[in-house]
Amino acid sequence: MYSVSGYGRMIADKGRMDAYVRALRQAVNPESVVLDIGAGTGIFSLLACQFGAKKVYAIEPADAIQIAREIAAENGCKNKIEFIQKLSTEVQLPELADVIISDLRGVLPLFQQHIPSIMDARKRFLAPGGILIPQQDVLWAAVVEAPHLSSQIFEPWDDNCYGLNMMAALKVVTNVWSKGWVTPAQLLTPAESWATLDYNTIEHPDVRGEITATVARSGIASGLTVWFDATLVAGIGFSNAPGMPELVYSMAFFPWSKPVPVTAGDRVSVKLQANLVNEDYVWRWNSQVFERGDANRVKADFKQSTFFGKPLSLSQLHKQGDNYIPKLNLEGQIAQLILQLMGEGMVLGEVAKMLMQKFPERFPSWNAALSRVGELSRLYGD
Repeated sequence: MYSVSGYGRMIADKGRMDAYVRALRQAVNPESVVLDIGAGTGIFSLLACQFGAKKVYAIEPADAIQIAREIAAENGCKNKIEFIQKLSTEVQLPELADVIISDLRGVLPLFQQHIPSIMDARKRFLAPGGILIPQQDVLWAAVVEAPHLSSQIFEPWDDNCYGLNMMAALKVVTNVWSKGWVTPAQLLTPAESWATLDYNTIEHPDVRGEITATVARSGIASGLTVWFDATLVAGIGFSNAPGMPELVYSMAFFPWSKPVPVTAGDRVSVKLQANLVNEDYVWRWNSQVFERGDANRVKADFKQSTFFGKPLSLSQLHKQGDNYIPKLNLEGQIAQLILQLMGEGMVLGEVAKMLMQKFPERFPSWNAALSRVGELSRLYGD
């Protein structure tokens, strides 16, 4: 979830906002019903009203929606916008939308529930002949020389001044991608497109692709830089490619397991894959570098994944085994009691009293107990 100041940074990003404004202005007419998914503080909903939409549905699960309500009232749009504080996949609408607008990306479009949300909205909410904004995102990648990014990964563990061997950490940090801008001069290979996300037809959140490129100049290859070109509607879009004005999205940097010296004519093959698991993506990037394109002269062969980017505790893994018999700890017992009493229809104040009686050392005051009860009510209450 973004903070309100985070939404402010997105609104202040003129490259992004100007493109969305032009797309929305082109798509909306006085008969339009508009659905704004991930409305945040409501900027797209307000603009849709300004451009003449007869009705706007603004869906936002976070509390930022309250700011959107207040801004709508201040701008005379209160009666045109219906605010819904839920996930879009949990919502039923009384009518179909002529325009569905969203910006649910992170640094890359493959971000949390972005694609499942768009797929669901397209199938359940979009009127025949309706318009999705955005229409598609094209994903690009190139091998990059980026010492300013790779040094942040390697130096704390590879070049510490304490005489300690800390190389075990590199197995983790080199399997994590990060964001960071690079310039066109830092690219060692031409940009290659490896996936296209067509939101009018996409049916699955998992994406895979491959790039094969020839190194254009000598350098020290740090890894891959990945970005996207967005088409909002025909003829209107933006890009966070190297050389373009910096956007709030930044770019993604996928490090290699170690820097690789390359020369012009070397051949690079990279397989990229992103699989949505629960609420986020597991990324894989398998990279090979061949000297002068000779398949028998392998300079580097890396197999990396964000699956390995988190430290794995054997004791915690044991708790996820299919033959493990868990015993509720204190926090589990507290949650169990709260949910049980909520399920019985007890008001939260009374649940807090019961919590104090059952766990007096954990909850010395009614306010402390009510705070914990409120947390679970927000998560699981309806």
